[in-house]
Amino acid sequence: MFSHGSESLIKQAREIQEPELQKFYSRLVKLLQGKEFGHETMDSLQRLHLILSATKCTRTLPEELHRRLLSLLSSPVEQLQVLSSAVLRETLPLSGQELNYNQENIQLNSHSAALLLSQAGSRADLSSLCAQLLRSLDSRQPEGPTHSLTHTLPVLNAVLTHSPESLNDDNVTLLSKKLVDWLRYASIIQGGGASAGGFFTGPRSRQPVPTAELDGTVSGDFFTVLCVGQGFTEDQWMNVYSFSMLHHWLLTYHSAPSGNTFTDTANRLQLSFSLSHSHSFSNDDRSEVDGSVVSMVSATSSSSRLLPPKERLREKAFQYCLRLIEQSDRKALKRTDTELQKACLVEAVCILDCVCVEDTSLVYRTFPCVKALFGRLSSDLTFARVLLPIAQFYLNHGEMAAVDCESVWKLVFGRFPAELFNDPFLAHELLRFLRLNLESLVLRVPQYPRSFPNLLKFLAWDSPAVVDDFVDLLPSLVTVETAVELLHTLLDLPCLSATLVLQLRSTSSPISEPGGRGLLSLEAFRSPAFRGLFLYLLRPEAGSGDTIDRLSTLHEFLAESADWPRVVQCSQTVPVLLHIFFNTVITVADQKLLAHLILVMLERSSLLLNLPTYVKEIHRVFSCHLLRLCKLHPSLVVDQSHVLLEFAGTTASVYSKEEIYTHVVWALGEYLSVSCDSRCSVTLITSCFETLEAVLFEITSSTPPPGASCPAPRVITTLISALAKLASRSHDLIPRVSLFLSKLRTVTRAGSVAWCADEEDLVAIVTRGEELWSLLRTPGVAQSVLTPPPHVTTPQWHRDTNLSMSLQLRTLTSLTHTQ
Repeated sequence: MFSHGSESLIKQAREIQEPELQKFYSRLVKLLQGKEFGHETMDSLQRLHLILSATKCTRTLPEELHRRLLSLLSSPVEQLQVLSSAVLRETLPLSGQELNYNQENIQLNSHSAALLLSQAGSRADLSSLCAQLLRSLDSRQPEGPTHSLTHTLPVLNAVLTHSPESLNDDNVTLLSKKLVDWLRYASIIQGGGASAGGFFTGPRSRQPVPTAELDGTVSGDFFTVLCVGQGFTEDQWMNVYSFSMLHHWLLTYHSAPSGNTFTDTANRLQLSFSLSHSHSFSNDDRSEVDGSVVSMVSATSSSSRLLPPKERLREKAFQYCLRLIEQSDRKALKRTDTELQKACLVEAVCILDCVCVEDTSLVYRTFPCVKALFGRLSSDLTFARVLLPIAQFYLNHGEMAAVDCESVWKLVFGRFPAELFNDPFLAHELLRFLRLNLESLVLRVPQYPRSFPNLLKFLAWDSPAVVDDFVDLLPSLVTVETAVELLHTLLDLPCLSATLVLQLRSTSSPISEPGGRGLLSLEAFRSPAFRGLFLYLLRPEAGSGDTIDRLSTLHEFLAESADWPRVVQCSQTVPVLLHIFFNTVITVADQKLLAHLILVMLERSSLLLNLPTYVKEIHRVFSCHLLRLCKLHPSLVVDQSHVLLEFAGTTASVYSKEEIYTHVVWALGEYLSVSCDSRCSVTLITSCFETLEAVLFEITSSTPPPGASCPAPRVITTLISALAKLASRSHDLIPRVSLFLSKLRTVTRAGSVAWCADEEDLVAIVTRGEELWSLLRTPGVAQSVLTPPPHVTTPQWHRDTNLSMSLQLRTLTSLTHTQ
């Protein structure tokens, strides 16, 4: 919402009358006729922009004002360029007065380019604009700021980003040729030259000075973005712009994307370039051309000139990137240049990957260079952003070149998450790499599904930022081999989050809380006796040990982390991921694995980090998917009957695990039936009945334990319903459940009871009991109602062609269509 002052200004702008607006136009024209523009002009332009943008209808400015605003696009004052461009984008161009690239006295810059693009109302307009821009590139125009080419490529890049169809084949061929010239044949002489002559030798002359490498030596090969100097010629700047858009150009017009891309935007690359090139080397730092500087690609055969434009651009891009990789091995004199080297390496490896996808014969020429680059950088994690594109290259081409990629994946899935989990940029890049290459990784990289303990460190450290990535990635990590351990790991994510915090804190000075009390968890983390517990959480891959027997000890140490922000945020993402896990596991697991997962759910329901909301949400997720598993595979109830009965027979679960306990009891009553599994015997039904009967008798004949509230009415009604269902399948049990239900009615008539505090809840329980008691008086009816046959519970009458209902539905459908 706007502030009161802003709303007042917007209201005034919307309510301005036409006569007043015309006077304002005239006053502004007079201000723009002057040679200098002060604060009043700036304020008037800002007010005009507010008036135009605050109204729904698009206005047309007077012709003189429109012409004056167009001329401001070439003003040396950038604020005037910004304001005039913003105003003109809010107006309709006069008939025949549309901004034209070839218009005299109009300088092409980012602001005039924005206006050009905004006036392009159709693809034909964009095509016409592209044609004009390309003609300006093809024909040599007079030097000067008005005719500078340095803004042309960014405009073309913006066009092809939003509408690549705007360039026809001739345009693509022409620009490919120009890119070749700028990339490979830019001048190697600094712009402006250097002064020669002394103070007493008369007028100074300008001597040509070659560009330098980042380490201060003279450039011994063609110009690239990593060459520096005191000034730069136009073709050198075009070299920089060309390299900035080269990867995008190749992906758009030469091939389809093959996988992940790590392309830096043109603006960022140009910014890095300008930062690192804003200072120059002194002449004393320059040395003679050294033979070691000459690139491996400098003696390329002139036969490439005979190639078609696209293939020639591919070859020159290949040479350019190899030269950049060679230049990146030089020790830069400035820190900003080191960062520029990294950015250019990322771009160079991505371009090499792209050209190798287009022409597989280049793979064998490229791999030795990329392999050597990986060997040089792999030990230095500050180059992690460069190593990810290298991993992409290995993934795309390693199989073809028959190269062992294991060392690459050990780095990507091992050291990166283990040591750089707190680097948000790397986390984004790595997870994006995984998402875009998911299919290839699952099929060709066996280390990937086993690396989930390491990958989940990104989620444990910064859950809100990466949870969307893991929503996409988690299904690919669920396999028959990893499912059980992955479930444990997801449940331990809050513990992992706390452990990562402790890991970073342990390397710093001893930390204590404001009251002076040391962190018990930090002391335990540093203690050799408990170090194994934390090292298991920090394990790099699946299949290395188990600490479930000591989880309660771990939870005691981490109890103080329950209010740490990272731990709380992490705990909030676990239920979402558990839903995804269970939705996936039912598609890959056999019945034996599903039975094991039920055991894990019941076991872990009491082994969770004590965050009240977290525990409650996990129990809700377990309850939901326990019922789902039992519904899909009813025989699981018989398979795991011993475990389920042991859980259901624990009275404490009624008070501490109400949600999951209720669903376990319901599943026992619903699926412990011969109709669901022929192995279900009378003995098993009787054993289940006696277990549930004992729990129900205990909670309805005593007060709740100290500190616990009364059992939920749903628990009691589920227990008596389960007993009634079991009794309907073994009629010998009917008298026992009927006796209990009659006692229940008698006891409640005496007034309030200790196990139910709410009178309405008590009435609901008694009502359910009376309904079940009435049903059990006629066992045949009770069995039909409480254990209906499958054709009743899952009717398909609308599909059965032998029934009249199906015929009626088809008749009604045909009548509806004929109306």
